[in-house]
Amino acid sequence: MERKELAEPTGEDEFLTPEGDAAPLSSESPASSSRLAALIEYDGTEYAGFQVQTGERTIQEELEQALAVVALQPVRVVPAGRTDAGVHALGQVVHLQVAWHHSLGDLQRAWNANLPRDIAIRALARVSPGFHARYSARSRVYRYQIDNEPVRRPLLSRYAWHVDRPLDVGRMAEAAAMLVGRHDLRSFGRAPQGENTVRSVLRALAWAEGERICVEVEADAFLQHMMRRVVVSLVAVGRRRLSVGEFGDIIRARDPRRAAGLAPPNGLCLMAVRYDPGLVDWSLPSWDPWQKESGIE
Repeated sequence: MERKELAEPTGEDEFLTPEGDAAPLSSESPASSSRLAALIEYDGTEYAGFQVQTGERTIQEELEQALAVVALQPVRVVPAGRTDAGVHALGQVVHLQVAWHHSLGDLQRAWNANLPRDIAIRALARVSPGFHARYSARSRVYRYQIDNEPVRRPLLSRYAWHVDRPLDVGRMAEAAAMLVGRHDLRSFGRAPQGENTVRSVLRALAWAEGERICVEVEADAFLQHMMRRVVVSLVAVGRRRLSVGEFGDIIRARDPRRAAGLAPPNGLCLMAVRYDPGLVDWSLPSWDPWQKESGIE
């Protein structure tokens, strides 16, 4: 199947150009197709990121190839955010336009049957023709996990950064709280060409669960590598290499040289993409755990 080459992905929640929402690669007219939203979970360890790249294995490529088998036509999926190589997702959202005349349950089962074991369609929903996975989103939630034990845990290594030195989680939480509000966050990343670096952070938390430390941030959008740069600086605060006040100075400096370094990608997970009530209804089981984990009721 011939594929259109796209630009390289550039960050946790990189913006898509209008061309990124091109019409599906099918000959079906809009009248004979439906716009759907898909909730996707994946382990990003073995992938070069979400977006299609020539010669690389990507999440988007696997999704589109599997869907083409089921729908008997090439269909483009447009994500809420393009995760980097090695980054995971518990609540990625894509939209697509497809001619499908059976139940959504049938489509979900067939799509999943053609996907590798590290990618799954967790839910499907019919949405309005104007719904856009990225542009309709109100916020995104990213979580970073740190394994803070003296000896590394091999079974956690795919999903957590091992930091063997003790971290002061209280100091990390105090520093993280300084991110909340509307700030120019260029110290922690860069925006796509032509965009500014001002972002609204709704929540920024750090807490411990045993020897595991979690950093979770909810924002309207994220800059390239923003979350991983934030985590590196918070770890420096936790190790007392930076004071809480110095973390605030990094925010105010608006200078990427002040927050050098990237946390490894394996600890990062896109937990959720949030939309206004009623815009998309996943009809998830009431016991579904990710809703509570991400503070989504």
